[in-house]
Amino acid sequence: MATWIWRFEKADGAETQPAVEPEEFTTQGDAESWLGEYWKALLAGGAEQVRLFEDATEIYGPMSLRAAEEA
Repeated sequence: MATWIWRFEKADGAETQPAVEPEEFTTQGDAESWLGEYWKALLAGGAEQVRLFEDATEIYGPMSLRAAEEA
C-alpha cells in the first residue's frame, strides 16, 4: 500500500521540521485534506512550501503555503 507524505521546506527549498507533525496518509485526498486543515500553523511555524510524495515519488511541489494565505 502506498504511503503519502509531505516534505516541508523553507523558501530556499531547505527541509524544515513542521510545526504540526503529520501522520502517514494512505490516500492523496487524506494528505491534501490534512494540509488544508493545518497550513496556517505550518506557515506560522516556518514552513514556506511543501512537496507531496507517494512513497519515494514526488507527485507535485514545491507548493507555496503563502499562496493560500493571499487567496
